[in-house]
Amino acid sequence: MVMDISLDKSSYFLSVIIIAQDEEDRIERCLKSVQSVAHEIIVLDSGSTDRTKEIAKEYTHKVYETDWSGYGPQKQKALDMAKGDWVLSIDADEALTPELQNEIPLVLSENPKEVGFFLPWAVTIFQKRLDYGRSARAPLRLFQREGAKFTTTQVHEKVVLPKGKIGRMRGRLLHYTHRDFGHALRKNAKYAWLGAQRRLKEGKKGGGLIGAIFRAFWVFFQIYILRRGFLDGSFGFIVAALYSQGAFNKYVGLWILRREERNLTCQDTKKGVEK
Repeated sequence: MVMDISLDKSSYFLSVIIIAQDEEDRIERCLKSVQSVAHEIIVLDSGSTDRTKEIAKEYTHKVYETDWSGYGPQKQKALDMAKGDWVLSIDADEALTPELQNEIPLVLSENPKEVGFFLPWAVTIFQKRLDYGRSARAPLRLFQREGAKFTTTQVHEKVVLPKGKIGRMRGRLLHYTHRDFGHALRKNAKYAWLGAQRRLKEGKKGGGLIGAIFRAFWVFFQIYILRRGFLDGSFGFIVAALYSQGAFNKYVGLWILRREERNLTCQDTKKGVEK
């Protein structure tokens, strides 16, 4: 059984944090990819009914179970458990490439001045690795723990860091975003609905139905043209279309929620007048 990895801690200490639920088919790939760079691995599980926890315990004894509270709050819980001066936040459907496994210890051992690093994605979808489009993005995943915190949003959370320079690694972060096309459709719908609810809570308007149409076209243009998704061939087109559909659903959802909210307000006002 492999537990927490013992590395040279003379210059830095890296905590890897992972949140998971029912990820038995993907989490081992993630854990294997970080075991050579991590001084501690923390897995925060939210009620898995498969073998996720058992697999995680083969790589670390720091496996904890908690109720699901949304992506932002969940990652903050994991961050609060971390002891390292540096933290790598990685999802169960992601994995470090060998290049990134070599680059992270090398950079951190040199006592960098940066407060965090972007890790460029390499999205793998339907068994096809994409190098453009969505892969043109680089999420902020490696950062100094002191002063760092996650936003409280339910989806598309971000880590907020103290003021300072943020660097960019060269190695790629593999992202196995969808298990199959059906999973892609379900995940797309879930994120769109959560995004609509969050924007309603934040008081955003979204431009109504016209705004939803515009955003769908803009997302497709951004991924397929500006980020050169067309260089990924047919799958580049499919990914651009999927995210375009997600953007449309999100803002249509917001439009419908705002209409429902206005109707309820009108009904309450009418009842008040009748009294």
